[in-house]
Amino acid sequence: MKNFCDTYDVSRETFSKLKIYHSLLCEWQNKFNLVSNSSLEDAWNRHFLDSIQLFNLIPKNSKIMYDFGSGAGFPGMVLAIIANEKMPELEVNLVESILKKTMYLNEVKKQTNTVVNILNSRIENLPSQVADVITSRAMSSLKDLLGYAFPFCDKNTICIFPKGKKYNEELAEAHKYWKFKCKILPSQQSEEGRILVISNISKKKELNNA
Repeated sequence: MKNFCDTYDVSRETFSKLKIYHSLLCEWQNKFNLVSNSSLEDAWNRHFLDSIQLFNLIPKNSKIMYDFGSGAGFPGMVLAIIANEKMPELEVNLVESILKKTMYLNEVKKQTNTVVNILNSRIENLPSQVADVITSRAMSSLKDLLGYAFPFCDKNTICIFPKGKKYNEELAEAHKYWKFKCKILPSQQSEEGRILVISNISKKKELNNA
């Protein structure tokens, strides 16, 4: 525990909450298909640490965060648990359209005593609200993700999207439809993975004229 807390600069209480979360994931996986069974065996690295690495990319003055397609809560619930300790002013909203997954997320919220909003809704049905940060992991292609994110963005919004080995193909496709700035960062948990940090999203002129 001490090594983990020192490495990631979190309290023992936060680490305990993450362990409860891990136990709940293993328990509920037997009821619902929350993650792939192959990844469950290495869930701590594949899901928890993969999510934790995103926390330091969140701007320190952020007030509103959305996590789209939260599923089993990666990265949104992990980030919410850490934010409760380190950025308590950050309002974290997990958006998930599948009811059984929101039931699970609410159980994690309850058992870990985490302050987080869990929204059982499709993204396009939510009222538009400018967010400081938007995260999403393994929900859809970058082109489509930018379409979902755009109504929640202004010039200061930061989108943090972990991607796999085909990230360059997704970037090329997205650039056909969107203008944006993008930093490409290495993933600490996957040699092939990258973290895309995107800002200044706007539609290309040909889309506006369509």
